[in-house]
Amino acid sequence: MPESRLVRFVAAPDGGVAPDLARKLPGRGLWVAATRDAVSAAVKKTAFARAAKAPLRPPADLADRVEAMLSTRLLAGLGLARRSGALVMGYTKTAQAVEAGRAAILLEASDGAEDGRRKMLQVARRAARRPRLVGLFSSGELSLALGGENVIHTAFLAGRAAERWAEDALRLSGFRPLLPEGWREEP
Repeated sequence: MPESRLVRFVAAPDGGVAPDLARKLPGRGLWVAATRDAVSAAVKKTAFARAAKAPLRPPADLADRVEAMLSTRLLAGLGLARRSGALVMGYTKTAQAVEAGRAAILLEASDGAEDGRRKMLQVARRAARRPRLVGLFSSGELSLALGGENVIHTAFLAGRAAERWAEDALRLSGFRPLLPEGWREEP
């Protein structure tokens, strides 16, 4: 399985298990599939202790912690992308980026109006290069991460930053869906 579909854990000094999402912490890595079921099963079956050959005691809610950390990492990545110019926000700028084929990922607020999302998806359908649709975060979460008010439509411009962000989003998809229930996958 590629690393992009795994979560790395390391033994913590206190005998616990620490998620290493950036894959930079020292120590022997303990790799688990990036899904809620796999992490929960590893905790339940004491797989971390067996793999590390040490008496590790991971917290029972480790899967919830990994989900929260991945979500926080993705929101922080959005803020960095905005400051570096790799992300646009607002209906007009997002629609222009999508129409021009420069958008790799179309981020729509999960609580945004269906009418606005429908219009943006129509723009995406006409584009030569269709962006991937993601609806992980609410307008409030996007607004806080991006320093704007009432952020509904955003687009990650194609490039390395979008690829790295998409990799983390793919890992988070093992813990919660990338689209709210009732949304269509393809724009």
